[in-house]
Amino acid sequence: MPRKPPRALFLIAACAIVTSAKAHIGTDLGVHAEIGVLDGLLHPFTGLDHLAAMLAVGFWSALSARRLWTTPLAFASMLLAGALLGLAGMELPAVEPIIAASLLVLGLLVALRTQMPVVLAAALVGVFAVFHGVAHGTELAGAANIEGPLLGMLLATLALHATGLGLGLALRNTAWVSRMAGAGVAMLGLTLLTQLT
Repeated sequence: MPRKPPRALFLIAACAIVTSAKAHIGTDLGVHAEIGVLDGLLHPFTGLDHLAAMLAVGFWSALSARRLWTTPLAFASMLLAGALLGLAGMELPAVEPIIAASLLVLGLLVALRTQMPVVLAAALVGVFAVFHGVAHGTELAGAANIEGPLLGMLLATLALHATGLGLGLALRNTAWVSRMAGAGVAMLGLTLLTQLT
């Protein structure tokens, strides 16, 4: 009797479905004026690109790293730094293309189970996280009390990393699943890049 594909595979494959290159909710000071921790918790789920990236970071760490939490913590820290930059009004060039490129790269790292020195891995995801964070911070600008949304966003990010780690650890002995999951995330990134050009 053939084994059924794990449910996690379908969840990850769903990340490859794209309806729009602009996966963010946009900046509207009136909408974000009265937001709190719950809004921050939900915010990373509003963009398929951010959701896939955070899951992929955890998944890749589970497949390739000896210190499982180093790369996810680097991403979360630099995401927060980027969000603070975005809240301060700082603009970085090519935010959307680099976010899309991050999915392509992270997807390939998962698919190929690429191993690299921990410092290099942390630096790589950290650079990507800054751009994800700037996008989030720009969207959250205008909130009266920003500490709550930032805390919620950080907790949601860590939860998504933990979910990715859990999936990666559960599926690390099933190479075809990681290849398909990584390919799905990479395809999402490639599709977003294509739509942005």
